[in-house]
Amino acid sequence: MKTILAACSQSLSGSRASLQATLHTLQRDIRSWLQLLSVLQWVLSFLLLGTVSLLVLIYLLFTSFWPISVLYLAWIIIDWDTPETGGRRLPCLRQWSVWRHFRDYFPVKLVKTHDLSPSHNYIIGSHPHGILCVGAFCNFITGSTGFGEMFPGIRPFLTTLAGNFRLPIFREYLMSGGLCPVTRRAIGYLLSKNGTGNAVAIVIGGAAESLSCRPGVTTLILKNRKGFVRMALQHGAHLVPSFSFGENDLFRQVVFEEGSWMRSIQQRFQKMMGFAPCVFYGRGLTSVQSRGFLPYARPITTVVGEPVTVPKVENPSRETVDMYHQMYICSLLKLFNENKTKYGLSETDELHII
Repeated sequence: MKTILAACSQSLSGSRASLQATLHTLQRDIRSWLQLLSVLQWVLSFLLLGTVSLLVLIYLLFTSFWPISVLYLAWIIIDWDTPETGGRRLPCLRQWSVWRHFRDYFPVKLVKTHDLSPSHNYIIGSHPHGILCVGAFCNFITGSTGFGEMFPGIRPFLTTLAGNFRLPIFREYLMSGGLCPVTRRAIGYLLSKNGTGNAVAIVIGGAAESLSCRPGVTTLILKNRKGFVRMALQHGAHLVPSFSFGENDLFRQVVFEEGSWMRSIQQRFQKMMGFAPCVFYGRGLTSVQSRGFLPYARPITTVVGEPVTVPKVENPSRETVDMYHQMYICSLLKLFNENKTKYGLSETDELHII
C-alpha cells in the first residue's frame, strides 16, 4: 500500500512539474510574440501609416464617405501650426503597455550619469542615428525605460523631419508621443515659450549619418553640425550628450562606397526629400533566421551624459559657437570612452567624428 501511495505521489509530483514547465514555456512564448508584435506595429507605423492614411483619404474623396476626407482636411488646416508650437502630447499613450513589450524585445535600457535640473531647458544630442532611431524613440518618447523617474520635472521631446507632420493621421501619432519638427521655430518654442524643464532631443547626424550605419561602425557626422549649438546659446539651453550603444547593430545595411553612383543617388535623394533611402534588412516575422524589415533583438543602452552649461547669448559669434561645439564634442567623447567597454565595445574602439 505504501509503495502504491509513494508511486502515486511521485506521479503527481512529476505531473505538477511537467505542467509548470509547460506553463512557463507558454508564458515565455506569449511574451516573445507580444514583444515581436509591438515592434512590428511600430515599424509599420513609421514606414507606412502616413502614406497609407493619405491614400485612404484620397480614395474616400471619390466615394460616399467623402465628408470624412473634407472634414479631416479642414482640421489639418486649422491645426496646421500645432506641431510647431509644442505639439499635443498625450501622457496616457506614452504609458501604454505595448511600449514595455517594445522595450523588452531588444531590450532597451536608459542610464543616467548626472542630474538635470527642472529650472533649466536642455538640448540633448542623440547619437548615433542608426536606421530607425530605436534608442531615441524608446527612451525619450515612451515612458517604458523610466526617463520621468530618473529625471523628475523634465519633459522630453524628440525631433523628426517636418514633412512627417504634413501626413494625415501620422502627424497625430507623432504629436501624441511628444515628437516635434526639427525646425528652428518648433525647437525655439519649446526652449523659450514652454516654461523650463524641457529637454529637446535632436539626432544630430540625421539622415546622412544613417547611410553609413552598420554593425561595428562608430562614426558620427558632427564636425560641421553646429546649428544646435547656436540655438542652445540663443535660448540659454544646456547641451547634453547621449549615446545609444548597440543602435547600429539592429539592421544589416548595404553600404555603398563614397563616390559610387548608388551613393550619389542616395545623397541627392536625401538632400531633396530630407531622408535617405537606405538599403537594409533585418529579421523576418517567422524566425530569426529569415530576412525581413524587423530589427534584430540586440541590446541598446542609452547613456545620458554630463550637461555642458551654456549661457544665453542672443547673437553668438562664430568663435563662441565653435567653442561650445568643441566643449560638447569633448563631453561626448568622454561619455563614449567611459562607457564603451560596459556596453559591448572593446577598449580599442574609437569614436570617429567627421
